[in-house]
Amino acid sequence: MTQPPSNHSSDNQTAQQGLFADKAFDKNTPTNTNDTRPAQSLANLEKLEKTDTVKNKQSPTLESQSHSQQAQQPPNKTTVAQAEPLKLAVVGHTNTGKTSLLRTLLRDVYFGEVKNEAATTRHVERAVISDSQTGEPLVALYDTPGLEDASGLMDWLEDNTASRRDGIERLQQFLASELADGEGLAEEDYSQEAKVIRQLLASDMALYVVDAREPVLGKYKDELAVLSWAAIPVMPVFNFTDSQDANISDWQTMLARRNLHISTRFDSVAFEFDDEIKLWQNLATMLTHSEVLNQLIERRQADWQQLYDEATIIIADFLLNVAAFMREIDDDADPMPVLAQMQEVVRQSERGMQHELLNLYKFYDSHVATTPLQLNEYQQDPFDPELLKSYGIRTTSGAAAGALLGLGIDAAALGTTMGLGAALGGLAGGLLSNTSSIADKISGVKRLYIDPATLTLLATRSMDLLQALRHRGHATCNDNLISQSSYQTVQQGEDNSQQAITTATLPWDANKLPSELKKARSKPHWSSLDKGNSEQAKNLRLDAAWSLSRKLTR
Repeated sequence: MTQPPSNHSSDNQTAQQGLFADKAFDKNTPTNTNDTRPAQSLANLEKLEKTDTVKNKQSPTLESQSHSQQAQQPPNKTTVAQAEPLKLAVVGHTNTGKTSLLRTLLRDVYFGEVKNEAATTRHVERAVISDSQTGEPLVALYDTPGLEDASGLMDWLEDNTASRRDGIERLQQFLASELADGEGLAEEDYSQEAKVIRQLLASDMALYVVDAREPVLGKYKDELAVLSWAAIPVMPVFNFTDSQDANISDWQTMLARRNLHISTRFDSVAFEFDDEIKLWQNLATMLTHSEVLNQLIERRQADWQQLYDEATIIIADFLLNVAAFMREIDDDADPMPVLAQMQEVVRQSERGMQHELLNLYKFYDSHVATTPLQLNEYQQDPFDPELLKSYGIRTTSGAAAGALLGLGIDAAALGTTMGLGAALGGLAGGLLSNTSSIADKISGVKRLYIDPATLTLLATRSMDLLQALRHRGHATCNDNLISQSSYQTVQQGEDNSQQAITTATLPWDANKLPSELKKARSKPHWSSLDKGNSEQAKNLRLDAAWSLSRKLTR
């Protein structure tokens, strides 16, 4: 799939400020305060620190900036109440899915780098979620390196800092040491931990990402102890909760003993929008000024509904385009070559519709989306009779033909249909010859349409794909991280001919098409599948698409 263009900005980054920025950084550090760049989208990406080559793949809603030193921070501490975006550090052990979680929150498959190995993120990345209507920045998210050896750091802090000092002072002493720079004669290297701590002290809150599949170990307890010294609210977030190996109960017990009673579930693979809203709501309870998060919640809910409305209109427009698709042949002509051409045109049109849905939900890269979404299910031939049977769809003639033979004016005006495959196969007895004589008397031609059963199948699996997209996060597609698709099947039989029966609900009875699709049958000029006037045809079916989309909602 063609990668979307990137909006790369060369403007200077808005300076980081946090509740304890004056404790974490040199007060004399110069600061640039002239950034007037407007927020352009839902998620605006800025690199704070760069040690690796950044991939040249970005969402069109992102803009990036690299900074050589993260330590260039302003001295003044600010709060959310001062109209600054909420600064939210995303922290946790290595390989717990921090970047994957951010990708899902940002709806961006290109944010950061994700691999199934430890310490993939080696620098801090910043992304801003803005109000999609006003462009106002609401939340600044900071992806941090993984905590690799919190236990070793905890030992050093206990041995080299005074217990009578508060946590921030002890962390500040660590940041001034050689260990924090990764230089000098020290054998230990805690430079990655230092990056995390610097960001913590410059942030208003922190999300502590937990791989719910992991047992509760001592190293995680030490991580929470270090995080608590930053003196900012910390909320644990359980990732990979869809796994059967999740240990959430054990984790909650341990967290409660550390006075962390507010946590949330957010699976970056098996995504649930309600879980995202719960995440923001839980964070709001931990703030004295929650207006910015309340505004974010309201906007995210509206945007999510708008995405769904746009998706159903895309599907409805596709169905109307196919329903109006008609080809005329002479009464005595063999319909099979024309039928084969029509079927291929419909297949191509369905793939185009699927790509529109993928782009709408920002799954731009087909490699990212194919495996976890199980798109092979949606790429099966819609004209395969066995596929119709697996959906429980039956034609009135008992045959899954894939197209129908219209009887001249009778077919267009009255909706008289019969399965083409049944007719050609002789299953309808002498019906074909009789109807042919009727067609001869009226117009001397036959009209081929796509049959109601296939239209119903196309509608059903289009909605299946939409549901899969709405329940799939933008995380890595690595086999170790993939949960089961929302496309559910049950198996029937014990031999190699087992048929997968979907659990999807048909949007309508295959023999009772919605009025919009019936109307399209009499409007062949609505279809762009046989002619090149695609924009004109789309405008003609616009009202019907809006009306049909309301009948597709689940």
